[in-house]
Amino acid sequence: MTKVLQFGEGNFLRTFVDAYFQTLKEEGGDYQVNIVKPISFGSLENFAKQNNKYHIVLRGVKDGVAVETPYAIDVLGQVLCPFENMDAVNALFTDKELKVIVSNTTEAGICYNGNDKFDDFAGITFPAKLTKFLLHRFNTLGGSKETGLYFLPVELIDNNADELKKCVDKYIELWNLPAEFKAWNDSANFYCNTLVDRIVSGHPKTDAERQHLEEVLGEKDLLVSVGEPFGLWAVEKKGDIADYIKEGVHNIEVVLTNNITYYKKRKVRVLNGSHTNIVPAGLWLGAVTVDQCMSDESLYAFLDGALKDEIIPFVSDDIAATTGFAESVKERFRNPYLNHQLISIALNSISKWRARVLPSFSDYYAKNGKIAPLLTIGFSYLMMIYSSIKQDGDKYTVALPSRTVEIKDDKPYLDFFANGGSVVDFMKDENVWGEDLSKYEGFVDAVNANLTAIKNGTKLI
Repeated sequence: MTKVLQFGEGNFLRTFVDAYFQTLKEEGGDYQVNIVKPISFGSLENFAKQNNKYHIVLRGVKDGVAVETPYAIDVLGQVLCPFENMDAVNALFTDKELKVIVSNTTEAGICYNGNDKFDDFAGITFPAKLTKFLLHRFNTLGGSKETGLYFLPVELIDNNADELKKCVDKYIELWNLPAEFKAWNDSANFYCNTLVDRIVSGHPKTDAERQHLEEVLGEKDLLVSVGEPFGLWAVEKKGDIADYIKEGVHNIEVVLTNNITYYKKRKVRVLNGSHTNIVPAGLWLGAVTVDQCMSDESLYAFLDGALKDEIIPFVSDDIAATTGFAESVKERFRNPYLNHQLISIALNSISKWRARVLPSFSDYYAKNGKIAPLLTIGFSYLMMIYSSIKQDGDKYTVALPSRTVEIKDDKPYLDFFANGGSVVDFMKDENVWGEDLSKYEGFVDAVNANLTAIKNGTKLI
């Protein structure tokens, strides 16, 4: 059996990675996915209630006809919380059948903190936790090639596996771990950069939608998740990865490639960048879902203009190929069956803007010597939302013109604005953005002017 350890129990992994391994299992492969919760908050109660079984429903439009297809997922083995059952997680990490590790800890999850202590667990980063688990595997099974693992992080950062490996290396150095352990990690473990592409709207948000899905499934499912039919997983080809990850279409299309850069850059900038740029504007102007943005003349023109002039030209020299992909993305955005909530996409918007939009913004500035106007407007709406944050108990809320929403992001960012921090100071913080955004001539002035206009009721698009 090939066992997969999955850090993360969220809708995306369950509608993408688990659906893939489920399909391999149904095709005759011997696979089992085991979930480990990477953070302390949240509950696994619904998994226990359903014996780790659930459904996904893929919805789209084909030849003008609505397509709504349910899939039963029973590929899960254990679903574990290390904060409650560390022994079970350690046992999983020392299982010789464990071959693949997948993670989705958001763009902010793959990071290094020099203050992390080896004796801690709950308070340290995901790469730090991973380092401790790997050391336990090494100490238990030894340092042979056969005990090595394949790491397939799906976090949407450039060179996600390379960055994860760098973090693990830093913790090995920080904690002065054995040289033999580092040598094993360098030679036996393969960190494979990946690119994932499937829009997942997740669990139904309304009673009517939940009732409809119960009718489709013929039963109540507390874990049901909705996604689109399209799915692509590009995986860097290293070692014997082809023995465990099968190419071709298996619910999603899987490509093993020696050059993943184009796939990743295209997807992150065109699809994710468009999402991240339009969400704050859409929220402020009253839209609830992505397809509503696509149906609104001004919001669609805003998205389309940013794509054509400020994103596509900086993906690759093959403008036609990228434009073709962008057209398919817009068609996917129009899929009304996903019911993709803007507020769901808004999760961790700060790190998302840095990873998904800032590279296009920076490239535009380098070429044209001025700021990208439409990406600046998108950023201005983002700052309008964050500068309006109020703390309400353990929640952080924003009163939009049409409704009040809860904003979820890294607590230091939320606290900064809830405590009256200024947008300019936030833009200058290199720890937030990786650089000082005020270095872009005219950016701060444009954002300040846009914020004043928004506060006065002006619609910027």
